[in-house]
Amino acid sequence: MDTIIRNGTVVTAAETYRADVGISKGRIEAIAAHLPDVPGATVIDATGKFVMPGGIDVHVHLELPFCGTVSKDDFANGTKAGACGGVTMLVDFAIQSKGKSIMEAVEGRRQLADGRVATDYALHGGITDWEMAEKEFDSVVDYGIPSFKMFMVYRSQGWIADDGTLLQALDATSRNGARILVHAENDDAIQMLLRKYGPQAQELGAWGHAITRPDYTEAEAISRAIRWAEETHGRLYIVHMSTGKGNDEVLRGQARGVDVQAETCPQYLLLNEELFKGKNGHLYGTCPQLRHADNCRRLWKGLQERSVQVVGTDTCTFDTKQKAMWSGDFRKIPFGMPGVETMMPLMYTFGVGQGHFSLNRMVELTAANPARLFGMYPEKGTIAVGSDADIVVWDPDRQVTLSAANLQTNCDWSPFEGYKVKGYPHVTLSRGRIVAKEGKFVGEEGWGKFVKRRPGGTL
Repeated sequence: MDTIIRNGTVVTAAETYRADVGISKGRIEAIAAHLPDVPGATVIDATGKFVMPGGIDVHVHLELPFCGTVSKDDFANGTKAGACGGVTMLVDFAIQSKGKSIMEAVEGRRQLADGRVATDYALHGGITDWEMAEKEFDSVVDYGIPSFKMFMVYRSQGWIADDGTLLQALDATSRNGARILVHAENDDAIQMLLRKYGPQAQELGAWGHAITRPDYTEAEAISRAIRWAEETHGRLYIVHMSTGKGNDEVLRGQARGVDVQAETCPQYLLLNEELFKGKNGHLYGTCPQLRHADNCRRLWKGLQERSVQVVGTDTCTFDTKQKAMWSGDFRKIPFGMPGVETMMPLMYTFGVGQGHFSLNRMVELTAANPARLFGMYPEKGTIAVGSDADIVVWDPDRQVTLSAANLQTNCDWSPFEGYKVKGYPHVTLSRGRIVAKEGKFVGEEGWGKFVKRRPGGTL
Protein backbone atom coordinates (compact mmCIF):
# COMPACT_ATOMS: atom_id res chain seq x y z
CA MET A 1 0.00 0.00 0.00
CA ASP A 2 1.29 3.44 -0.92
CA THR A 3 -1.47 5.45 0.80
CA ILE A 4 -3.52 4.75 3.92
CA ILE A 5 -6.56 6.74 5.01
CA ARG A 6 -6.85 6.22 8.76
CA ASN A 7 -9.58 6.61 11.39
CA GLY A 8 -12.33 7.70 9.02
CA THR A 9 -15.96 6.67 8.64
CA VAL A 10 -16.49 4.98 5.29
CA VAL A 11 -19.76 5.91 3.59
CA THR A 12 -21.14 4.15 0.52
CA ALA A 13 -24.63 4.12 -0.95
CA ALA A 14 -25.51 1.19 1.31
CA GLU A 15 -23.21 1.23 4.34
CA THR A 16 -21.61 3.43 6.98
CA TYR A 17 -18.80 1.99 9.11
CA ARG A 18 -15.52 2.87 10.77
CA ALA A 19 -12.45 1.63 8.83
CA ASP A 20 -9.03 2.38 7.42
CA VAL A 21 -8.67 2.34 3.64
CA GLY A 22 -5.46 1.21 1.98
CA ILE A 23 -4.57 2.20 -1.58
CA SER A 24 -2.07 0.65 -3.95
CA LYS A 25 -1.28 1.79 -7.49
CA GLY A 26 -4.47 3.80 -7.83
CA ARG A 27 -6.88 1.18 -6.53
CA ILE A 28 -8.32 0.32 -3.14
CA GLU A 29 -6.21 -2.55 -1.83
CA ALA A 30 -7.66 -3.13 1.62
CA ILE A 31 -10.41 -2.01 3.99
CA ALA A 32 -10.12 -2.99 7.63
CA ALA A 33 -10.77 -1.78 11.14
CA HIS A 34 -7.05 -1.15 11.44
CA LEU A 35 -4.43 -1.49 8.74
CA PRO A 36 -0.76 -1.99 9.68
CA ASP A 37 1.80 0.74 9.15
CA VAL A 38 3.64 0.58 5.84
CA PRO A 39 7.06 2.25 5.63
CA GLY A 40 7.00 5.13 3.17
CA ALA A 41 3.23 5.16 2.72
CA THR A 42 1.36 8.46 2.71
CA VAL A 43 -1.00 8.58 5.70
CA ILE A 44 -4.16 10.72 5.63
CA ASP A 45 -5.75 11.25 9.03
CA ALA A 46 -9.54 11.13 8.58
CA THR A 47 -10.47 11.34 12.25
CA GLY A 48 -13.94 12.85 12.54
CA LYS A 49 -14.37 12.78 8.76
CA PHE A 50 -16.25 10.74 6.18
CA VAL A 51 -14.45 8.70 3.53
CA MET A 52 -16.74 8.66 0.49
CA PRO A 53 -16.49 7.91 -3.23
CA GLY A 54 -15.73 11.05 -5.18
CA GLY A 55 -18.64 12.66 -6.94
CA ILE A 56 -19.38 11.76 -10.57
CA ASP A 57 -20.93 14.61 -12.52
CA VAL A 58 -22.41 12.99 -15.62
CA HIS A 59 -23.55 16.29 -17.15
CA VAL A 60 -20.98 18.98 -17.93
CA HIS A 61 -20.19 21.15 -20.95
CA LEU A 62 -16.54 22.23 -20.90
CA GLU A 63 -15.20 24.64 -23.53
CA LEU A 64 -18.46 24.24 -25.47
CA PRO A 65 -19.10 26.51 -28.47
CA PHE A 66 -22.63 27.70 -27.75
CA CYS A 67 -24.81 30.81 -28.02
CA GLY A 68 -22.15 32.67 -29.99
CA THR A 69 -19.33 32.12 -27.49
CA VAL A 70 -17.39 29.29 -25.79
CA SER A 71 -18.02 28.16 -22.22
CA LYS A 72 -15.34 29.54 -19.94
CA ASP A 73 -14.20 26.45 -18.02
CA ASP A 74 -12.07 24.27 -20.30
CA PHE A 75 -11.19 20.61 -19.74
CA ALA A 76 -8.15 21.52 -17.66
CA ASN A 77 -9.80 23.98 -15.30
CA GLY A 78 -13.18 22.27 -15.26
CA THR A 79 -11.68 19.07 -13.91
CA LYS A 80 -9.60 21.04 -11.42
CA ALA A 81 -12.74 22.79 -10.21
CA GLY A 82 -14.46 19.44 -9.84
CA ALA A 83 -11.59 18.08 -7.75
CA CYS A 84 -11.72 21.10 -5.46
CA GLY A 85 -15.39 20.39 -4.82
CA GLY A 86 -15.01 16.65 -4.29
CA VAL A 87 -15.92 15.53 -7.83
CA THR A 88 -13.45 13.03 -9.27
CA MET A 89 -15.10 12.12 -12.58
CA LEU A 90 -16.83 14.20 -15.25
CA VAL A 91 -18.79 13.14 -18.32
CA ASP A 92 -18.87 15.68 -21.13
CA PHE A 93 -20.48 15.54 -24.58
CA ALA A 94 -19.21 14.90 -28.10
CA ILE A 95 -22.00 16.46 -30.17
CA GLN A 96 -22.17 15.36 -33.79
CA SER A 97 -22.20 17.95 -36.58
CA LYS A 98 -24.69 17.56 -39.40
CA GLY A 99 -23.37 15.25 -42.08
CA LYS A 100 -20.47 14.06 -39.92
CA SER A 101 -19.94 11.07 -37.68
CA ILE A 102 -20.17 10.90 -33.91
CA MET A 103 -16.65 9.44 -33.80
CA GLU A 104 -15.34 12.56 -35.50
CA ALA A 105 -16.85 14.58 -32.65
CA VAL A 106 -15.41 12.15 -30.10
CA GLU A 107 -11.94 12.47 -31.57
CA GLY A 108 -12.23 16.25 -31.50
CA ARG A 109 -13.25 16.31 -27.85
CA ARG A 110 -10.50 13.89 -26.89
CA GLN A 111 -7.94 16.10 -28.60
CA LEU A 112 -9.09 18.93 -26.34
CA ALA A 113 -9.18 16.83 -23.16
CA ASP A 114 -6.46 14.18 -23.26
CA GLY A 115 -3.25 15.35 -21.63
CA ARG A 116 -5.04 18.27 -19.96
CA VAL A 117 -7.69 16.82 -17.63
CA ALA A 118 -6.80 16.76 -13.94
CA THR A 119 -9.18 13.88 -13.10
CA ASP A 120 -10.73 11.08 -15.11
CA TYR A 121 -13.46 11.85 -17.64
CA ALA A 122 -15.75 10.19 -20.15
CA LEU A 123 -17.96 11.30 -23.03
CA HIS A 124 -21.57 10.95 -24.07
CA GLY A 125 -22.28 10.99 -27.78
CA GLY A 126 -24.56 13.72 -29.06
CA ILE A 127 -26.87 12.80 -31.95
CA THR A 128 -27.97 15.55 -34.34
CA ASP A 129 -27.99 13.55 -37.60
CA TRP A 130 -29.56 10.13 -37.09
CA GLU A 131 -28.99 9.05 -40.69
CA MET A 132 -25.24 9.24 -40.04
CA ALA A 133 -25.39 8.16 -36.40
CA GLU A 134 -27.41 5.00 -37.05
CA LYS A 135 -24.60 3.55 -39.16
CA GLU A 136 -22.08 3.79 -36.32
CA PHE A 137 -24.37 3.43 -33.30
CA ASP A 138 -23.13 -0.01 -32.29
CA SER A 139 -19.48 0.74 -33.00
CA VAL A 140 -19.55 3.85 -30.79
CA VAL A 141 -21.02 1.72 -28.00
CA ASP A 142 -18.24 -0.84 -28.54
CA TYR A 143 -15.69 1.99 -28.34
CA GLY A 144 -16.83 2.70 -24.78
CA ILE A 145 -19.52 5.34 -25.23
CA PRO A 146 -22.89 3.70 -24.45
CA SER A 147 -24.92 6.88 -23.91
CA PHE A 148 -26.20 9.42 -26.42
CA LYS A 149 -27.86 12.78 -25.93
CA MET A 150 -30.70 13.91 -28.15
CA PHE A 151 -32.40 17.29 -28.13
CA MET A 152 -36.11 18.00 -28.41
CA VAL A 153 -35.16 21.70 -28.71
CA TYR A 154 -32.51 23.85 -30.44
CA ARG A 155 -33.97 23.77 -33.92
CA SER A 156 -31.94 26.87 -34.82
CA GLN A 157 -28.74 25.07 -33.76
CA GLY A 158 -29.61 22.17 -36.03
CA TRP A 159 -29.66 19.82 -33.06
CA ILE A 160 -33.37 19.01 -32.73
CA ALA A 161 -34.58 15.41 -33.10
CA ASP A 162 -38.11 14.79 -34.33
CA ASP A 163 -40.33 12.10 -32.82
CA GLY A 164 -39.52 9.55 -35.50
CA THR A 165 -35.79 9.94 -34.94
CA LEU A 166 -36.15 9.65 -31.17
CA LEU A 167 -38.33 6.57 -31.63
CA GLN A 168 -35.69 4.89 -33.81
CA ALA A 169 -32.85 5.68 -31.42
CA LEU A 170 -34.75 4.37 -28.41
CA ASP A 171 -35.61 1.22 -30.34
CA ALA A 172 -31.90 0.67 -31.00
CA THR A 173 -31.10 0.88 -27.27
CA SER A 174 -33.50 -1.97 -26.56
CA ARG A 175 -31.08 -4.34 -28.31
CA ASN A 176 -27.60 -2.90 -27.67
CA GLY A 177 -27.92 -1.70 -24.06
CA ALA A 178 -27.11 1.95 -24.76
CA ARG A 179 -29.12 4.74 -23.13
CA ILE A 180 -30.65 7.83 -24.72
CA LEU A 181 -30.34 11.08 -22.76
CA VAL A 182 -33.05 13.54 -23.69
CA HIS A 183 -33.18 17.29 -23.29
CA ALA A 184 -36.95 17.41 -23.06
CA GLU A 185 -38.70 20.65 -23.99
CA ASN A 186 -41.41 21.26 -26.58
CA ASP A 187 -39.64 23.40 -29.15
CA ASP A 188 -42.77 24.30 -31.14
CA ALA A 189 -44.50 25.69 -28.05
CA ILE A 190 -41.40 27.64 -27.04
CA GLN A 191 -41.01 29.13 -30.50
CA MET A 192 -44.65 30.23 -30.46
CA LEU A 193 -44.13 31.99 -27.13
CA LEU A 194 -40.92 33.59 -28.34
CA ARG A 195 -42.79 35.03 -31.31
CA LYS A 196 -45.51 36.28 -28.98
CA TYR A 197 -43.27 37.96 -26.42
CA GLY A 198 -40.22 38.75 -28.57
CA PRO A 199 -41.45 42.26 -29.50
CA GLN A 200 -41.50 43.08 -25.76
CA ALA A 201 -37.98 41.79 -25.15
CA GLN A 202 -36.44 45.05 -23.88
CA GLU A 203 -39.42 45.76 -21.65
CA LEU A 204 -39.54 42.26 -20.16
CA GLY A 205 -35.82 41.96 -19.51
CA ALA A 206 -34.62 38.61 -18.14
CA TRP A 207 -38.15 37.81 -16.97
CA GLY A 208 -39.00 37.13 -20.61
CA HIS A 209 -36.98 33.93 -20.25
CA ALA A 210 -39.42 32.73 -17.57
CA ILE A 211 -42.63 33.34 -19.46
CA THR A 212 -41.48 31.84 -22.76
CA ARG A 213 -40.52 28.45 -21.32
CA PRO A 214 -43.39 27.54 -18.94
CA ASP A 215 -43.53 24.27 -17.01
CA TYR A 216 -45.74 22.50 -19.49
CA THR A 217 -43.17 22.79 -22.27
CA GLU A 218 -40.92 20.43 -20.30
CA ALA A 219 -43.62 18.14 -18.88
CA GLU A 220 -45.20 17.51 -22.28
CA ALA A 221 -41.86 16.64 -23.87
CA ILE A 222 -40.95 14.30 -21.01
CA SER A 223 -44.32 12.56 -21.37
CA ARG A 224 -43.75 12.11 -25.09
CA ALA A 225 -40.23 10.73 -24.67
CA ILE A 226 -41.46 8.28 -22.05
CA ARG A 227 -44.21 7.10 -24.41
CA TRP A 228 -41.62 6.33 -27.12
CA ALA A 229 -39.43 4.50 -24.59
CA GLU A 230 -42.43 2.49 -23.46
CA GLU A 231 -43.43 1.46 -26.98
CA THR A 232 -39.88 0.48 -28.00
CA HIS A 233 -38.72 -0.97 -24.65
CA GLY A 234 -35.94 1.58 -24.95
CA ARG A 235 -33.66 2.96 -22.26
CA LEU A 236 -34.31 6.62 -21.42
CA TYR A 237 -32.68 9.22 -19.17
CA ILE A 238 -34.13 12.71 -18.70
CA VAL A 239 -31.37 15.28 -18.23
CA HIS A 240 -31.59 18.39 -16.02
CA MET A 241 -35.27 17.96 -15.09
CA SER A 242 -36.53 21.25 -13.69
CA THR A 243 -40.25 20.84 -13.02
CA GLY A 244 -42.55 19.06 -10.61
CA LYS A 245 -44.86 18.25 -13.52
CA GLY A 246 -41.97 16.57 -15.28
CA ASN A 247 -41.23 14.56 -12.17
CA ASP A 248 -44.85 13.40 -12.07
CA GLU A 249 -44.53 12.12 -15.64
CA VAL A 250 -41.37 10.20 -14.76
CA LEU A 251 -43.02 8.72 -11.67
CA ARG A 252 -45.99 7.53 -13.74
CA GLY A 253 -43.71 6.05 -16.39
CA GLN A 254 -41.66 4.17 -13.81
CA ALA A 255 -44.86 2.82 -12.25
CA ARG A 256 -45.77 1.38 -15.67
CA GLY A 257 -42.39 -0.33 -15.90
CA VAL A 258 -40.74 2.02 -18.38
CA ASP A 259 -36.94 2.11 -18.17
CA VAL A 260 -36.75 5.85 -17.51
CA GLN A 261 -34.43 7.57 -15.05
CA ALA A 262 -34.13 11.27 -14.32
CA GLU A 263 -31.52 13.76 -13.23
CA THR A 264 -31.94 17.13 -11.60
CA CYS A 265 -29.43 19.82 -10.67
CA PRO A 266 -28.69 21.99 -7.61
CA GLN A 267 -29.98 25.11 -9.37
CA TYR A 268 -33.43 23.56 -9.78
CA LEU A 269 -33.49 22.55 -6.13
CA LEU A 270 -32.21 25.80 -4.60
CA LEU A 271 -32.87 28.69 -7.01
CA ASN A 272 -36.09 29.97 -8.54
CA GLU A 273 -37.37 32.30 -11.26
CA GLU A 274 -37.65 35.34 -8.96
CA LEU A 275 -33.94 35.85 -9.62
CA PHE A 276 -34.81 36.95 -13.18
CA LYS A 277 -36.42 40.05 -11.72
CA GLY A 278 -33.18 41.22 -10.09
CA LYS A 279 -30.60 43.63 -11.44
CA ASN A 280 -28.41 40.78 -12.72
CA GLY A 281 -31.22 38.40 -13.55
CA HIS A 282 -29.76 37.64 -16.97
CA LEU A 283 -26.84 35.85 -15.31
CA TYR A 284 -29.20 33.04 -14.31
CA GLY A 285 -30.38 32.29 -17.83
CA THR A 286 -30.20 28.52 -18.37
CA CYS A 287 -32.01 25.99 -20.50
CA PRO A 288 -34.23 24.71 -19.06
CA GLN A 289 -34.78 27.77 -16.94
CA LEU A 290 -35.16 28.31 -13.23
CA ARG A 291 -38.76 27.73 -12.19
CA HIS A 292 -41.29 28.75 -9.57
CA ALA A 293 -40.26 27.71 -6.05
CA ASP A 294 -43.02 25.05 -5.94
CA ASN A 295 -40.93 23.05 -8.39
CA CYS A 296 -37.96 23.09 -6.01
CA ARG A 297 -40.06 21.45 -3.31
CA ARG A 298 -41.43 18.85 -5.72
CA LEU A 299 -37.95 17.92 -6.99
CA TRP A 300 -36.65 17.44 -3.45
CA LYS A 301 -39.54 15.04 -2.99
CA GLY A 302 -38.57 13.33 -6.25
CA LEU A 303 -35.14 12.64 -4.80
CA GLN A 304 -36.80 11.15 -1.73
CA GLU A 305 -39.31 8.96 -3.60
CA ARG A 306 -36.63 7.85 -6.08
CA SER A 307 -38.25 9.07 -9.26
CA VAL A 308 -35.11 11.22 -9.56
CA GLN A 309 -31.99 9.07 -9.26
CA VAL A 310 -29.08 11.35 -10.14
CA VAL A 311 -27.87 14.83 -9.26
CA GLY A 312 -25.70 16.41 -11.96
CA THR A 313 -24.96 20.04 -12.70
CA ASP A 314 -25.27 20.86 -16.43
CA THR A 315 -22.19 23.01 -15.86
CA CYS A 316 -21.80 25.42 -18.78
CA THR A 317 -19.79 28.36 -17.52
CA PHE A 318 -20.26 31.86 -18.92
CA ASP A 319 -18.73 34.84 -17.13
CA THR A 320 -20.32 38.27 -16.74
CA LYS A 321 -18.75 39.58 -19.96
CA GLN A 322 -20.19 36.68 -21.94
CA LYS A 323 -23.59 37.03 -20.26
CA ALA A 324 -23.57 40.73 -21.17
CA MET A 325 -23.96 39.66 -24.80
CA TRP A 326 -27.69 39.63 -24.14
CA SER A 327 -27.78 43.48 -24.37
CA GLY A 328 -31.19 43.53 -22.70
CA ASP A 329 -32.77 40.90 -24.99
CA PHE A 330 -33.61 37.71 -23.10
CA ARG A 331 -33.51 35.72 -26.35
CA LYS A 332 -29.75 36.32 -26.60
CA ILE A 333 -28.65 35.21 -23.12
CA PRO A 334 -25.91 32.54 -23.30
CA PHE A 335 -27.55 29.63 -21.49
CA GLY A 336 -25.61 28.10 -18.61
CA MET A 337 -24.00 28.50 -15.20
CA PRO A 338 -21.01 27.10 -13.30
CA GLY A 339 -21.83 24.28 -10.89
CA VAL A 340 -19.47 21.30 -10.72
CA GLU A 341 -17.36 22.77 -7.91
CA THR A 342 -20.28 23.51 -5.59
CA MET A 343 -22.49 20.45 -6.19
CA MET A 344 -21.22 18.28 -3.34
CA PRO A 345 -21.14 20.98 -0.62
CA LEU A 346 -24.63 22.15 -1.59
CA MET A 347 -26.08 18.63 -1.58
CA TYR A 348 -24.50 17.90 1.79
CA THR A 349 -25.64 21.18 3.36
CA PHE A 350 -29.14 21.43 1.93
CA GLY A 351 -29.84 17.78 1.16
CA VAL A 352 -28.36 15.92 4.13
CA GLY A 353 -28.20 18.88 6.49
CA GLN A 354 -31.85 19.84 6.04
CA GLY A 355 -33.11 16.28 6.25
CA HIS A 356 -34.15 15.73 2.64
CA PHE A 357 -32.09 12.55 2.46
CA SER A 358 -29.38 10.59 4.27
CA LEU A 359 -25.65 10.75 3.62
CA ASN A 360 -25.88 7.29 2.04
CA ARG A 361 -28.54 8.61 -0.33
CA MET A 362 -26.29 11.55 -1.22
CA VAL A 363 -23.54 9.09 -2.17
CA GLU A 364 -26.09 7.16 -4.21
CA LEU A 365 -27.25 10.28 -6.06
CA THR A 366 -23.83 11.77 -6.76
CA ALA A 367 -21.62 8.69 -7.20
CA ALA A 368 -23.11 5.19 -7.13
CA ASN A 369 -26.13 5.75 -9.37
CA PRO A 370 -24.20 7.72 -12.01
CA ALA A 371 -21.60 4.94 -12.08
CA ARG A 372 -24.23 2.19 -12.31
CA LEU A 373 -26.37 3.82 -14.98
CA PHE A 374 -23.46 4.80 -17.19
CA GLY A 375 -21.37 1.65 -17.09
CA MET A 376 -18.60 2.48 -14.61
CA TYR A 377 -19.59 0.53 -11.49
CA PRO A 378 -17.87 -0.78 -9.35
CA GLU A 379 -14.65 0.69 -10.74
CA LYS A 380 -16.15 4.07 -9.93
CA GLY A 381 -18.85 5.19 -7.50
CA THR A 382 -18.07 3.16 -4.39
CA ILE A 383 -15.50 2.36 -1.71
CA ALA A 384 -14.64 -1.31 -2.24
CA VAL A 385 -11.56 -3.47 -2.65
CA GLY A 386 -10.56 -3.33 -6.31
CA SER A 387 -12.34 -0.05 -7.04
CA ASP A 388 -10.47 2.99 -8.29
CA ALA A 389 -9.31 5.10 -5.38
CA ASP A 390 -11.46 8.09 -6.39
CA ILE A 391 -12.12 9.27 -2.86
CA VAL A 392 -13.15 12.41 -1.03
CA VAL A 393 -12.29 12.73 2.64
CA TRP A 394 -15.19 14.88 3.77
CA ASP A 395 -15.07 17.31 6.68
CA PRO A 396 -18.64 17.58 7.99
CA ASP A 397 -17.77 20.50 10.26
CA ARG A 398 -15.94 22.80 7.86
CA GLN A 399 -17.94 25.94 7.16
CA VAL A 400 -17.43 27.89 3.95
CA THR A 401 -19.14 30.93 2.46
CA LEU A 402 -19.28 30.32 -1.28
CA SER A 403 -17.82 33.08 -3.43
CA ALA A 404 -16.56 33.15 -6.99
CA ALA A 405 -13.44 34.89 -5.72
CA ASN A 406 -12.43 31.79 -3.76
CA LEU A 407 -13.44 29.08 -6.24
CA GLN A 408 -11.29 27.38 -8.87
CA THR A 409 -13.78 28.01 -11.69
CA ASN A 410 -12.87 30.54 -14.36
CA CYS A 411 -16.23 32.22 -13.78
CA ASP A 412 -16.24 35.64 -12.10
CA TRP A 413 -19.65 35.12 -10.50
CA SER A 414 -21.43 32.27 -8.76
CA PRO A 415 -25.16 31.51 -8.74
CA PHE A 416 -24.63 30.57 -5.09
CA GLU A 417 -22.64 33.64 -4.10
CA GLY A 418 -22.85 34.14 -0.34
CA TYR A 419 -24.39 30.73 0.39
CA LYS A 420 -23.09 29.33 3.66
CA VAL A 421 -22.30 25.63 3.51
CA LYS A 422 -21.34 23.30 6.32
CA GLY A 423 -19.42 20.30 5.03
CA TYR A 424 -16.58 20.56 2.52
CA PRO A 425 -13.85 18.36 1.03
CA HIS A 426 -10.78 17.94 3.22
CA VAL A 427 -8.81 15.91 0.68
CA THR A 428 -9.75 14.70 -2.79
CA LEU A 429 -7.96 11.74 -4.37
CA SER A 430 -8.10 10.71 -8.03
CA ARG A 431 -6.97 7.10 -8.47
CA GLY A 432 -5.05 7.37 -5.21
CA ARG A 433 -3.30 10.65 -5.97
CA ILE A 434 -4.12 13.70 -3.87
CA VAL A 435 -5.45 16.34 -6.27
CA ALA A 436 -7.06 18.84 -3.89
CA LYS A 437 -6.71 19.88 -0.26
CA GLU A 438 -9.17 22.09 1.60
CA GLY A 439 -10.81 23.09 -1.66
CA LYS A 440 -7.55 24.07 -3.41
CA PHE A 441 -6.11 22.22 -6.38
CA VAL A 442 -2.74 20.55 -5.68
CA GLY A 443 -2.73 17.93 -8.43
CA GLU A 444 -1.29 17.77 -11.88
CA GLU A 445 -2.83 18.84 -15.14
CA GLY A 446 -2.91 15.84 -17.46
CA TRP A 447 -3.20 13.25 -14.66
CA GLY A 448 -6.71 12.24 -15.66
CA LYS A 449 -7.54 9.71 -18.32
CA PHE A 450 -10.40 8.86 -20.65
CA VAL A 451 -12.67 6.13 -19.26
CA LYS A 452 -14.39 3.68 -21.59
CA ARG A 453 -17.77 2.56 -20.30
CA ARG A 454 -19.98 -0.49 -20.70
CA PRO A 455 -23.55 -0.71 -22.09
CA GLY A 456 -26.41 -2.14 -20.09
CA GLY A 457 -26.01 0.06 -17.02
CA THR A 458 -28.95 -0.10 -14.65
CA LEU A 459 -29.86 0.49 -11.01
